[in-house]
Amino acid sequence: MKFLENDSEKIQIIDGPVSVPTIIDGMVSEMSTEHPFYVMDIGDIVRKHRQWIEKMPRVVPHYAVKCNDNEVVCGTLAALGASFDCASKGEIAKILGLGVAPERIIFANPMKPASHLRYASSNGVKTMTYDSDTELHKIKQYCPDAKLVIRIRCEAEKAQCPLGKKFGCDPVEEAPRLIKIARSLGLDVIGVSFHVGSGCADFPIYYKAISYAHDLFEYAAQLGYTFNLLDIGGGFPGDTGTSIDEVSTIVNAALEQFFPDKAAVRVISEPGRYYVSSAFTLVTNVQSKRICLNARTGAIDRMMYYLNDGVYASFNCILYDHQIPRPKLIGGQTGKQYNSTIWGPTCDALDQLIETIALPELQIDDWVVFENMGAYTIPVASPFNGFELPKIYCYISKANWELLESLFPLQNECSAGQSIAERLMSSFESVVCA
Repeated sequence: MKFLENDSEKIQIIDGPVSVPTIIDGMVSEMSTEHPFYVMDIGDIVRKHRQWIEKMPRVVPHYAVKCNDNEVVCGTLAALGASFDCASKGEIAKILGLGVAPERIIFANPMKPASHLRYASSNGVKTMTYDSDTELHKIKQYCPDAKLVIRIRCEAEKAQCPLGKKFGCDPVEEAPRLIKIARSLGLDVIGVSFHVGSGCADFPIYYKAISYAHDLFEYAAQLGYTFNLLDIGGGFPGDTGTSIDEVSTIVNAALEQFFPDKAAVRVISEPGRYYVSSAFTLVTNVQSKRICLNARTGAIDRMMYYLNDGVYASFNCILYDHQIPRPKLIGGQTGKQYNSTIWGPTCDALDQLIETIALPELQIDDWVVFENMGAYTIPVASPFNGFELPKIYCYISKANWELLESLFPLQNECSAGQSIAERLMSSFESVVCA
């Protein structure tokens, strides 16, 4: 059985290692310059999953589907045995449709529409978060047998996308009261979750949040609860050149100090950008150009370039994810550099990718590449002004393809008591993750 069947995606299997720059060079020499496109390296996701298991073996990743709900991404992670963080009925349906067991899903939206609660309940998705008394009463009405996880607020000072203003209760002042209310309603609270902020750059905050969770575990025990789940959320870096070494060291140390009994407490996480950011490279093209002259001297004052992708499509990450795009040129352009502005293709002045950057002069049909474009780009893109969205071309080495086929579908526990992590590591050892 193929690990994924999807006619809408084009998956190319390569005998040797996958080299994205080489693939792009070949594609731009043959393709039309009218439309942008993505090159997806599936092996990059496989490598990331292996690194996660090696560095944080106790923490079970639940991929945040909202980050990039591409079916190849989700199918790859399903085959690898990752679980999933879903925020809506639609995301739950997508993941269940891949054959993932409902026990491998956490409904991690603290504010859930009633119809989504009913859908989750009827499909066996019972683990879900809350951070208010109103949500508790709603859950009591529509999903009284839920396995609840209270979401606390412990936010990093430096985060690409802070979340604390919208979600999470104060761990000292509010959380005990909300646990007590859940107890009075007869609801089953099983643990604590937090999210330090997407794109966190303040890793010691994980230690602080885990310590807060420990205090709440002890408080809940006084009420007769036996908490057994800790969700450390997301915030892990995923761009090329980044690493989870520092954060994993902090997380592992905190778990060893506050939750040393591995059998008593299951630890999960909600990584998103970690898995997909570097796996996607966007290739765009200069479709128009404007030379702005100095009215007094007649010299070139600024170059303006108009690409065939913009903030209403892939570069919505500028608006929603506070990303700073970094262009790479194809074609060996040299010579004098000019202050340049890069725009998207639409008729909206908001559609600006880079206000000022020094570049050599570009020509119509020149290619411009943007790496690390897999996070919070594709799910939010729209065909505003009638411009087509980029196609996605997926590449995988033959070794990784055979690995994923052999793993899918991956059961929660393997034969002879072998855990998912153990089976994956033994499988990884037999393949070069190109």
